[in-house]
Amino acid sequence: MALLRSSRQLLVATGKLREAGKVRFLAAEANVQLYPESKVDTSENEVVSPHFMNRNPRNLERMALARKDRGWATVWPSRQFWHRLRFERSQHHVTAYVEHCDGHMVVSASTREWAVKRHLYGTRDVAACENVGRVLAQRCLEAGISYMVYKAIPWEFHSEGVQRFWNAMKEGGVVLSEPRRIYE
Repeated sequence: MALLRSSRQLLVATGKLREAGKVRFLAAEANVQLYPESKVDTSENEVVSPHFMNRNPRNLERMALARKDRGWATVWPSRQFWHRLRFERSQHHVTAYVEHCDGHMVVSASTREWAVKRHLYGTRDVAACENVGRVLAQRCLEAGISYMVYKAIPWEFHSEGVQRFWNAMKEGGVVLSEPRRIYE
């Protein structure tokens, strides 16, 4: 804009500028035209379409309207969830993931990943459990999952690694219980 103003002032001073509702530079090789601003009606941009289709597959779950599969009464752990947190410790690694009610894995974190492993002294100790919890909590919130069910085996839940993982998930902003389903 500054270049156009300075070239316009130069042309006005030399007398090579002609104005007739629009400005045209005659001295320049390129055909540069400046039109006065026109009135544009922007109210048509504010009209909302009456036909809206939400294509988010987890929308009903987030509103607590989706159906929860109950499973059989004798099955443990219960199948009545939308998202379930799973925590596994093998001989060499710690793995945690969020499982959807249809059975596929949504989000995961593990000490097998180089991005997590390179910051740890060991891949199976208590600090590894806590850091996997922090990483998984961050990934869950980035994916839009803030509620999930966590049912640990009672004798495993008392270990320090599982307790630290559980606390890291809660401190990360994830609620480890799901809201009740709305039946209306």
